Amino acid sequence: VQPFLPHWLAQPKLVQKCIKDNLFPIGDVPGLHPRLLKKLQVNGIESFFPVQAEVIPAILQSASNGYLLGQGGYRPRDICVSAPTGSGKTLAFVIPIVQVLLDRVVCQVRALVVLPTKELAQQVSKVFNIYTDGTGLKVVLITGQKSFAKEQEMLVQKKVTGYCSLADIIVATPGRLTDHISQTPGFNLTQLRFLIIDEADRMIDDMHQNCLNQIVKAALRVENDSGSNMLFQRTKPGPITAASSCYPQIPLQKLLFSATLTQDPEKLQQLDLFQPRLFTSVYSEKKTLGDGTETDQDANKKYTLPEGLSQCYVPCDLNSKPLLLLHFMLTMKFTRVLCFTNSREASHRLFLLVRAFGGVPVAEFSSLLPPNERQRTIKEFEQGKIQLLISTDATARGIDVRAVNYVINYDAPQFIRTYIHRVGRTARAGKVGVAFSLVLRIQERRFLRMLKDAGIQDIKKHPVKGNSLKPLVQQYEEALCKLEKTVK
Repeated sequence: VQPFLPHWLAQPKLVQKCIKDNLFPIGDVPGLHPRLLKKLQVNGIESFFPVQAEVIPAILQSASNGYLLGQGGYRPRDICVSAPTGSGKTLAFVIPIVQVLLDRVVCQVRALVVLPTKELAQQVSKVFNIYTDGTGLKVVLITGQKSFAKEQEMLVQKKVTGYCSLADIIVATPGRLTDHISQTPGFNLTQLRFLIIDEADRMIDDMHQNCLNQIVKAALRVENDSGSNMLFQRTKPGPITAASSCYPQIPLQKLLFSATLTQDPEKLQQLDLFQPRLFTSVYSEKKTLGDGTETDQDANKKYTLPEGLSQCYVPCDLNSKPLLLLHFMLTMKFTRVLCFTNSREASHRLFLLVRAFGGVPVAEFSSLLPPNERQRTIKEFEQGKIQLLISTDATARGIDVRAVNYVINYDAPQFIRTYIHRVGRTARAGKVGVAFSLVLRIQERRFLRMLKDAGIQDIKKHPVKGNSLKPLVQQYEEALCKLEKTVK
């Protein structure tokens, strides 16, 4: 059976991969509001990355007749963006959404951004706050960090005439959002115009599917109780007939963003997209040979990695892993290292061990820590006070930690997506970085096979001789004894 891809997946709009050579001056993007141009310049942004230069005009165009109607009275097409980590996806939706909502009169929830983790949500709401500052648009973050009642106060206000919304743009995590949809009186999404799903593949995989259905259901809910204006009643879009065209309704447009957008049509089908357009910088390039024939150079490249990334792997055995990490930190003098383990327990143990060994400013980053502590840790890492940050995969997703020079996969990742997201924490926004993976000898074949299947071939073997670890052994054994006492 030949797999058949829908036309939009098979013929996407290709976006340049190389960021540095394809910067796009912000003044050249058609239709950008002068106010936002000024804001961008104030924030030191003079040019857009390729993804932003393609996606911003596309979203603006889909709302060119105001947000109540699509172009020509039709529903605007949904947009999917697949681009590597660090290629500027957040700004690609923040800018057009703020611009489209600039001339809104009544405050209603018009844009909703759903993200898988609290950190990501905070990061995105921060960007929204920068660009809505001074516009009168209100951004509300709901991730469960404040009490439920406090969040309710931020979302709706009860007046004599009924409830009124206090948010134009909501940035949320799925669990907390569904709670508000079902439990907060007066919270309504009937005027929702943009639904942005970031890290879309993870949202589909983690079965937040139900969350998406609930959002769409809430957006199309018919409100009879408040006797609201029939003009803005929303019905589930169906075929266009004379009757259905009588009442223009606010279209609900979905914008999906991901570094590893699934190609599985069945999964995408669940999202119920409307005539979607795909923008991707994850593709293979055809090279023309001297005799005029085309070769599919890296035809099976499913994922793209940042341009400036070098990848190495170190074959080792279980006992020498901690020594290798210490060797990189102390002998090779690595700085600003993000180190990944496969579990919270492993990362905690490794953190205690390195701390007991001494000589390396180290911290751990896991979901066990309270949010303010996590933020402080990242800040200290970015300032260079911490040289080694040990973390689990939960944090690998989309978190923009600045100035990571090295990523070390202390535990080799089980899945290719995990690998892509981990190593994508370095070499962001056109900079350079190195990723090391410590691979047990029994895992070596499977690990290389996994990368090869994904079309990643430029990984080098980097053996470390036993002699170079010897000087560390005595102190390491003392640290182990210390650790044993600590654990007991």
